[in-house]
Amino acid sequence: MSHLESQWILAEVPEIPPEVGRGMPEILVRMLLQRGVEPDQMEAFLHPRLRHLQDPFLLPEMQAAVDRILCAVDRHERICVYGDYDVDGVTSVTLMTEVLAAYGARVRSFIPRRGPEGYGLNQAALSRCMQEGAMPDLMVTVDCGTASVDEIAYLKEQGVDVIVVDHHELPPAGKPECVAVVNPKCGSDTDIDFSYLCAAGVVFKLAHALLKTRQLEHFDLKNYLDLVAMATVADIVPLVEENRLLVRHGLRLMENTHHDGVKALLEVAQVKGPLTSADVGFRIGPRINAAGRMDQPEEALATLRSKNMDEARQWATRLDVHNRERQSEEQRIHRQALECLESGGYQDDPVIVLGSRDWHPGVVGIVASRMMRRFHKPTFIIAIDEEGMGKGSGRSIGGVSLMDAINANRDCLEAGGGHAMAAGISVHEDQIDCFREGFSKYVLEHVDVKDRLPRLNLDVEIDFSELSLDFLNSYELLQPFGSANQEPMFMTREVYLTESPRELKNHHLKLSMKQKDCWQSAMFFGAGERALPPQPWDIAFTINRNVFRGRVSLQVVIQDVRAHRKED
Repeated sequence: MSHLESQWILAEVPEIPPEVGRGMPEILVRMLLQRGVEPDQMEAFLHPRLRHLQDPFLLPEMQAAVDRILCAVDRHERICVYGDYDVDGVTSVTLMTEVLAAYGARVRSFIPRRGPEGYGLNQAALSRCMQEGAMPDLMVTVDCGTASVDEIAYLKEQGVDVIVVDHHELPPAGKPECVAVVNPKCGSDTDIDFSYLCAAGVVFKLAHALLKTRQLEHFDLKNYLDLVAMATVADIVPLVEENRLLVRHGLRLMENTHHDGVKALLEVAQVKGPLTSADVGFRIGPRINAAGRMDQPEEALATLRSKNMDEARQWATRLDVHNRERQSEEQRIHRQALECLESGGYQDDPVIVLGSRDWHPGVVGIVASRMMRRFHKPTFIIAIDEEGMGKGSGRSIGGVSLMDAINANRDCLEAGGGHAMAAGISVHEDQIDCFREGFSKYVLEHVDVKDRLPRLNLDVEIDFSELSLDFLNSYELLQPFGSANQEPMFMTREVYLTESPRELKNHHLKLSMKQKDCWQSAMFFGAGERALPPQPWDIAFTINRNVFRGRVSLQVVIQDVRAHRKED
């Protein structure tokens, strides 16, 4: 496979003011300053504490939501918790349902099926919801509902009160008319900004508000931080402010979780502590998402709500099976997409837009991500149904806004929305070529070639001699890593191999390297098919903690290599 060379961009070295970060390694202080952490915030950033959580009643319409829920509890009304089928939605449904059940509420839960019903609060899913149980007196939507103006109006006509607990953007038509819309993106009367929260984070704040209003002796909300952490990482929301605090504590709790379903997921994924956000993002989250992608979201919910370890293991095993099916389907579609790219003669296009009637709509987003990373081009992969209507998922590169491109090509599309870096479209089969051509034209006219080249942003230049377990211990205080707090990327210069690379399965390379008088082993994942440059090398790498047979070591994970350059 040919490799597209990245431009390495080393961050400027910030000047460290006197007395700042006394007692900390200098490199750690530099990385904190690079991340915009002010000197007086460093201690709170490195050691976030739960007592720093803000008052939940600072979120909009929280009081109205609390009052209506407690009223429903006291009146023994029927409550339905309706959520989305991804990790954020399933964990939100779990937490909201558990809290209401702890109050003795008459509560049931419902999650729509992605394929036949689609995302969010929609009429097809509502019809099945009403068939499966009695008409509720109160519906609490989590991770959806903010844009469901018509559906909520319909529920109101049926005599159903609605509370929306969400984090998505407001539609142009404004908020739906309902009891309360607890959504930080709906504005606030205070200066506190909670817009970074995922849905599970907002549900956690609602649960906190309920418990502040009416305490429950045998319910400890802290025991649910593992679910909140799971959702926050999987939904790729910024790991800032309270998100950072919730994830830090939630990951620690997950290692000794109170939830049988989470224990079972850790078992089937073969994840052992200490847990990181990468474990959640790449090993736990995909198993929960796989159920929704394969149209079995209720199985993910059953896993998280299990109260029996044997039952939890059975459900977690089913999620693992769904995940393997998803992986197999992903590999098949990815292989066909590569063939389609070549056979269609689209290799030289500035974008990738491919579609097929043989592709599963639940997997095209993952394939789009793989194609985007492999070719460093903005990509849409489209699954077309029997009627010729395509549902596509897009992923972009820095410098190219998918939303701007969609808005410039509305004439070719049935619908489209999302964000600059990830978006979805609905397009008829016979309009895919039109969209591809318009998308290509937009990119060529609005984005310079240099802005479409791959870039590798490097945090710190460091020598092998500076890598140690002591440094690793202080470095790990920067965790959890994720959106808005990316894992630091290091670089070092002029290293040599001490022996030939050893190729492992899946084309991974195990390397032994030397820099001056220091030796260091490293992993270079997926590099077995790549042509390596002549030595000596400069390497870009991340670090992590490796535990093997009880022995702890610092592991170097190479992200890129190039022939050595004295200066950039």
